[in-house]
Amino acid sequence: MVPRLRPLDISNALARALVQVREDLELPTEFSAEVEDAAEAAVAAFEPPELDFTDIPFSTIDPEGATDLDQALYLEQTGETLRVMYAIAEVPAFVFAGSTVDAEARKRGQTLYAPDGRIPLHPTIISEDAASLLAGATRPAFVWTFDLDVTGAAIFTTLVRAQVRSRRQYSYLEVQGLIDDGIADESLALLPEFGRLRSELERQRGGASLNRPDEEVVVVDANYALERRAPFPLEACTAHVSLMTGMEAARIMLEGNVGILRTMPAPDLDTLAEFRRQVASLGCPWPENQNYGEYLRTLDHTDPRSLAAIHAATSLFRGAGYTAFAGEHPAVIIQAAVGAPYAHATAPLRRLVDRFVLVACEAMLAGRDVPKWVREALPDLPKIMARTSSLASQLERASVNAIEAALLSARVGDEFEATVVSERDGGGVIQIADPVITARITGTVSAGDSVRARLVTAEITSGTVEFVLA
Repeated sequence: MVPRLRPLDISNALARALVQVREDLELPTEFSAEVEDAAEAAVAAFEPPELDFTDIPFSTIDPEGATDLDQALYLEQTGETLRVMYAIAEVPAFVFAGSTVDAEARKRGQTLYAPDGRIPLHPTIISEDAASLLAGATRPAFVWTFDLDVTGAAIFTTLVRAQVRSRRQYSYLEVQGLIDDGIADESLALLPEFGRLRSELERQRGGASLNRPDEEVVVVDANYALERRAPFPLEACTAHVSLMTGMEAARIMLEGNVGILRTMPAPDLDTLAEFRRQVASLGCPWPENQNYGEYLRTLDHTDPRSLAAIHAATSLFRGAGYTAFAGEHPAVIIQAAVGAPYAHATAPLRRLVDRFVLVACEAMLAGRDVPKWVREALPDLPKIMARTSSLASQLERASVNAIEAALLSARVGDEFEATVVSERDGGGVIQIADPVITARITGTVSAGDSVRARLVTAEITSGTVEFVLA
């Protein structure tokens, strides 16, 4: 969710509830003085890489106001070859294995996002300054170069450490406007064609991109509202750059017989059936003869109900984890949503595991052994990421519960049209289309039933929403 609650006074019930969620989960509020001092010392001791790519006109595309910039890109067409250069923040230049900052990062695992702000993985002197690919600043980076054939498939890949300098920090809105108006520079103008090619490759391998709508909690006329923003078409294109990078990183590590993959099983039949009922209740039925990847690609991102269906599709993308290996390949190497082996390799400022993947891939492509500190960390990384991913899920779930209770707090006693998407002991789970909310209902119900549900509880403090059959 997009943090939009900072302007609200803490006396507001929802703002208080969100603070309580952080406290209940015992989330850190700041870095210790020891960690901050160690981060400052690491920045002061920084030595830039020898390669200089500052003449390449990279640019960043991020949500407006972002300061922790992991990626910068540049595209060019040479004959039939499309070249994509992707600079990723070189976090290992400031976070040394075994250091105080490294130890703290292993505790945190990832940046946590809440409606009222974020809890960063690294001290801001690193994540929002020294390592961030800020426009006009020379920064160290892992620079991927991908040469693509006419179908968009990567036919040659390199990865090196180099100094880079982003020319400009764009927002998604800015770049989408430049492309729509036909005035984008050559690099940005190539993004739609790149996205088209990679989307077709995804379709052919059975993958499914889930471009979830942003959710923003806003206050309109003293009432709470949950707004969903449709992603810009451009965002799917930039997502494919990251997906391609992760697929290439996985290939490199599998060929080198050492690394860590992002894996996920395909959704089971019960999950698919529940999702099918849920989207039907939203007025977005899923045809029986269509796979879920194709279905998600057909949804209209400008339609609020379609956006809700896309958000509901998160149920199909459960069970993801990390699989480390050294020597023999693991039994499962596929990420089902991607439809191929995949690794996280593009967000080291915000995710612990990416730092190790990048170092491993750079070493292997250079013909060097993967550093000992990377190999030693591999067995622990899946546990660290699982623990912190669980914490992130708890934070999101508790925050959404509080927000939905706030949205409904003035409507206790009202009745709503709903569809039962699954059965539970003593009741079930219903999908309401207006407002778009999924909640528990008490009573004898069956999956697929259309029912009238009466709201009996909407408690913001506990995030409790309860319905009964009307």
